[in-house]
Amino acid sequence: MTSMSLRPRQDRGAHVLEPDTYGRSVLGHPLEVWRPSGACRLLVFAAIHGNEGETTSALSLALRHLSVPSPHCAVVLAANPDGLLRGTRGNARGVELNRNFPTSDWRPGSVSHRETLEDPRDAALSPGASPGSEPEVQALMALVQDLAPEAVIALHAPLACIDDAHGSALGRWLAERTGLPLVADVGYPTPGSFGTWGGEQGISVVTYEFPLITPDDAVRRHVPVLVELLSRMP
Repeated sequence: MTSMSLRPRQDRGAHVLEPDTYGRSVLGHPLEVWRPSGACRLLVFAAIHGNEGETTSALSLALRHLSVPSPHCAVVLAANPDGLLRGTRGNARGVELNRNFPTSDWRPGSVSHRETLEDPRDAALSPGASPGSEPEVQALMALVQDLAPEAVIALHAPLACIDDAHGSALGRWLAERTGLPLVADVGYPTPGSFGTWGGEQGISVVTYEFPLITPDDAVRRHVPVLVELLSRMP
């Protein structure tokens, strides 16, 4: 699969690679990035929604496969660590970070979401007091500008698709590799999202939505894909 040296399974229990801190959350938790050894071609980040912890777990295990830094890929395990710790979709101020980016379609007012796929979309969060008001969003934008990746993959759950408005080669590869459908959008408006912000910056953004599966299934089905992304660019 790759010429990179991968750690034996029994050695993957803890991280051996050290991250940098690229900012602080509302509660002061470090925002951590594992930088590549060379020029950054790809950024993969997880858990901008704190209630999607399966994305962090899978990406963490993929990163723990590596004995040396990825040659080309930067990794953020938790873009919303406060939400991840509290089990909330939004950050510690109740802001939906993926509606807080300063985009042409950002709008004030409440943002609704559903706690499960069966629930109505009626759980309210805020898009923030103003576009880009949240420290997690400010830090992620600054990190993207610093890294200048060719593409970004945002890990989400549980819509079971590869969302790529432009049908890029990376999006097509992910769809083929995972068996998930390639779609141009998720079927509802997402004003102020990272994907929209990235597109307005000229950055290719692919949203990799895990399906509704068990943690064991996430490891079996998606960690190998993530290892491929970290170890070699498709």
